[in-house]
Amino acid sequence: FVEKILRVQPNVKKLYLLVRATDAKSALQRFNKEAVAKDLFNILKEKYGSNLQSFLSEKVTPVAGDITYENLGVKDSGLIEEMWGNIDVVVNVAATTNFDERYDIALALNTFGAKNVLNFASQCVKIKLLLHVSTAYVSGETPGLILETPYHMGMALNGAHGLDINTEKKIIEERLKELSYDETSTDKSITLVMKDLGIERANKFGWPNTYVFTKALGEMILGHMKGDMPLVILRPTIITSTYKEPFPGWIEGIRTIDSLAVGYGKGQLSCFLGDPESVIDVVG
Repeated sequence: FVEKILRVQPNVKKLYLLVRATDAKSALQRFNKEAVAKDLFNILKEKYGSNLQSFLSEKVTPVAGDITYENLGVKDSGLIEEMWGNIDVVVNVAATTNFDERYDIALALNTFGAKNVLNFASQCVKIKLLLHVSTAYVSGETPGLILETPYHMGMALNGAHGLDINTEKKIIEERLKELSYDETSTDKSITLVMKDLGIERANKFGWPNTYVFTKALGEMILGHMKGDMPLVILRPTIITSTYKEPFPGWIEGIRTIDSLAVGYGKGQLSCFLGDPESVIDVVG
């Protein structure tokens, strides 16, 4: 996303890029190592040459933070005020996409993280849009034509009653408290319990796994709390390699496809590994 903005809209004034890191220096190091160093940035490297770092430092400000915290975990009050005063558009692509993630982690990131982003965006005095990237799979295993209708608070896929986001949070807290009193509990056993709890709660309300359940809950929170905030919820399906831009076949870290037995890769794919029709069958 950052690469394309810088390539097609180089006159963008500033990108504040939230990065999980302990401080600004670590955030910048992560940005350079995990983004700029990739082949994906080759066109920008060719265009700007030795001036690339100067261009990036002018346009991109990596910000150390975490969406599971208030104010997105940004500790620099001066920087927060600067962001609130300058930002026009907030794009939230942060999530855990593991299907069977620990329920406490998934709810904190995919559900309450979305709430924290909304709260932050509402403080931006120039805000024109909050773009929240969800997933098409919030529709679960519903057959037939699926319309792009929003979820309302408490709506369950299977029509079950009693879905309440704050209640889900309390259930997690109570289970973790119980586990803390159990002297036989280990980090591994607690993780397994939290994973099982996520699947159990998702299935109770008609969703197949923790990931899509907590993403659907995140949509509910946004719809319920947005007020007059201009909000767009984007529901992509599986995201694979680049089609054309900046060059065909770039791919990295597609773990969702790995779980569907299509394969995990990084770098560049020059062609399909098999008949593309068979890939569609697996994904479907």
